[in-house]
Amino acid sequence: MPLNPSPAAVLPALDVARHTRRHIAVRLLPFLFLLYVTNYIDRTNLAYAALGMSRDLGFSDRVFGLGAGIFFISYLALQIPGALLVELWSARRMISATMIAWGSLTMLTALVHTPGQLYVARFLLGAAEAGFFPGVIVYLSHWFIQEDRAKATSNFMGAVPLSFVLGSPFAGWILSHTWLAVEGWRWLFVLEGIPAILLGAVAFFFLTDWPREARWLAPTGRQWIEQTLQQEAAGAQAISVWQVLRSRATLLLASLTLLSYFTLYTFAFWFPTMLKRQSGLSDVHVGLLGALPYLATFIAMQINGWHSDKRIERRWHSAIPLFIAAAGLPGVISQPRSVSLSLVFFTMVCMVYAYLPVFWAIPTEILRQSGAAAAVGFINSVGNIAGFAGPYLFGYLITRTGSFSTGLALMMLSALAAALMILRIPKSANAANT
Repeated sequence: MPLNPSPAAVLPALDVARHTRRHIAVRLLPFLFLLYVTNYIDRTNLAYAALGMSRDLGFSDRVFGLGAGIFFISYLALQIPGALLVELWSARRMISATMIAWGSLTMLTALVHTPGQLYVARFLLGAAEAGFFPGVIVYLSHWFIQEDRAKATSNFMGAVPLSFVLGSPFAGWILSHTWLAVEGWRWLFVLEGIPAILLGAVAFFFLTDWPREARWLAPTGRQWIEQTLQQEAAGAQAISVWQVLRSRATLLLASLTLLSYFTLYTFAFWFPTMLKRQSGLSDVHVGLLGALPYLATFIAMQINGWHSDKRIERRWHSAIPLFIAAAGLPGVISQPRSVSLSLVFFTMVCMVYAYLPVFWAIPTEILRQSGAAAAVGFINSVGNIAGFAGPYLFGYLITRTGSFSTGLALMMLSALAAALMILRIPKSANAANT
């Protein structure tokens, strides 16, 4: 019979595990976080640039809605290839090329003069950014054990609200200035595209594709993380790409992502406009106050991811932020006279972002390797249909009705339905693959 390991043997093993987990987190998460801050600022800067473009170019709400949405036509088409490239080719090469491409296209958006040029620029930007998010989600599953995955994802995705915390005041300030006879919104695109190009070059040399290639880990650490990830993967059934596309669990995840993203992206793009029109504040003040809901969401996102890992529970931790967002939308519809009360309701809606890190830990836990990679790409592709439909439909409804109310009501129903669907996600890997 095998002997039980002695305490002296167990203690060093625990030390190796703790040190390796901490080393991986410190090495990868801050850098990936910085990349995603850059990514989300470049993706959503049109929300603030619209305040200046509407004055200088005369673009209507409908034009901006279509400009925001058309990004996602090309973006969703390339989600699965992006995720599979990370799994089957190279994360550092794919991420590096993606960042350099989208940074260059962001800078070129500063040359826009007509609606058609805006649509082309946004379409190309969507294609350039497509592989980044699903690729990083798959990449995290290469490095973080199940116990750490939601926490790691929340640290990474904390970049979403923080990008608004940093970007909103900066955008508001830039919009109020003109340099060299060039409008502030054009400088906004130029100045926010440069960091993506520089960080893309750094990513090629800094990131490591797999633990077995990590010379910055001790040999015992490399061995421990590889063995642990292999043992966890053995608990999930490997499935083909075709099986992923017709899996009940994958279709459920994709459908609820479509609904939740409708609320998320519509809010992200139209929030500055709603705040400005309800409050009558200057661009600078809209930028400053607009950062507050995202700051609260950043804190909530970290707490939610930490508590989800502590409890090893994903469904309720994903659903509750969506319930909070749905509860806040009737308050926004009421259009309170107080700016402070409006910000409270906007903050509740902004909590929709806090569901993201816990939710995106689910596919890589219940599926394995190429199956999980295809699932992440497929789910995000379907979800990002709402990135096109949401902002465009919202702008169309404003034009037709002269009010935000109808669009806000649709956002509320979408968030509520998504939250209820999350509670039906299978709990086990075997159930997910049927």
